[in-house]
Amino acid sequence: MRLTSFHPLAKFAIGFWLITAATTPADSLSLRNAQLDGLSFAALDGWKDDDHAAAFATFLKSCRPILNSNRTMRTARPVLGGLFKACERAAAVGEVDREQARAFFENNFKPVRVKPAGQAEGFFTGYYETEVDGSRFPSDEYTVPIYAAPAETVRRKQSKVFADLDRTKIEDGALVGKQLEICYVKSAIDVFFAQIQGSTRVKLDSGQLLRLNYIASNGMPYTPVGKFLIDRGIVSKEEMSMDKIREFMEANPEEGKALRRKNRSFVFFQETPLSEHDECIGAQGVALTAGRSLAVDKRIHVYGTPIWVEAQLPIESEKPETRFRRLLFAQDTGSAIIGPARADIYFGHGGEIPHVAGRIKQNGQFVMLVPQNVSVGRAAVATTNIPLPKPRPGMTVTAAARSATEATGSVPAPRPRPRH
Repeated sequence: MRLTSFHPLAKFAIGFWLITAATTPADSLSLRNAQLDGLSFAALDGWKDDDHAAAFATFLKSCRPILNSNRTMRTARPVLGGLFKACERAAAVGEVDREQARAFFENNFKPVRVKPAGQAEGFFTGYYETEVDGSRFPSDEYTVPIYAAPAETVRRKQSKVFADLDRTKIEDGALVGKQLEICYVKSAIDVFFAQIQGSTRVKLDSGQLLRLNYIASNGMPYTPVGKFLIDRGIVSKEEMSMDKIREFMEANPEEGKALRRKNRSFVFFQETPLSEHDECIGAQGVALTAGRSLAVDKRIHVYGTPIWVEAQLPIESEKPETRFRRLLFAQDTGSAIIGPARADIYFGHGGEIPHVAGRIKQNGQFVMLVPQNVSVGRAAVATTNIPLPKPRPGMTVTAAARSATEATGSVPAPRPRPRH
């Protein structure tokens, strides 16, 4: 619904709603093991240059589950309560242009930089949706199964299955005969990387596209195997990436198998009704948006929280020289995403995306946009924290994406992520 379609009085009312933030103080925000520094929007490098209309569209996706939260949940988590109020305003406004969207964020939120204790910056990595060739049936070409979780555990919303079986036992055939195979792919390496990313597109030999998302794991800790290559001097810390790990595994099959099995965690998938053009579903239960969605530590952050990122990333080349200044949103999580200023940027799928996402491992500024009615504390919020005067585009959640969320019956469990 466009603002231009309203009667002038309605425009005035909605404009007032857009720029009026809640003034009733909520409980104070505090993050353990983190320093919080209040900023002004003028202090955010590149803030005015971002496409805030695209950011607003991504925020609206998060508002759907936020507006379905109950009062008990909102009381327990003040940021969720503040986001609920902001989402009510966002839903009332509807579609906005870039300037209107920027005014919305500036008047409903306040920027607070988050720094881990003893550190000057946050840390960012990237993730993506993998793509592999496969078949519904085993053959000489397609030999490695991708497993589903048992139907009964899915109905019980059980996120941990086969807790007594590690990656080695499962790869050696411990689940054979249990009828859990969704499909078969060419390589255990393909399965390994699909499990790290938490979702995959399987191009079946029948021509069908199969969309798989994380549903459960064996519950064993995720181990980032890249560190073993660094420790052995095979790859330097600066050069480490998902590509380097895959190259080593493919060039050294037996050593690659041993390396893969150092990560005892094993992930199980479920089929989704997503179409070719839908993005995968994140832990908040909404379709992710490439370049706008973040995976965060769900024990610390509330899904839907806007987070401003300032970093130099290796997007255009392998050198971290691409200026990245953008408003993203906490819509996903991962077992390797730990800490108050730790985040994983979702980049999408296809083309060069796997190579780009796999080499992101940079420090940068992690700035939460905290709802105006959530206090942060005098020691953390600067006196300059006063909104200024009003002065890859996100994908729309399709019916298929919504039905996929409903089909799961619950918010997907955390997904393992690489930590370099």
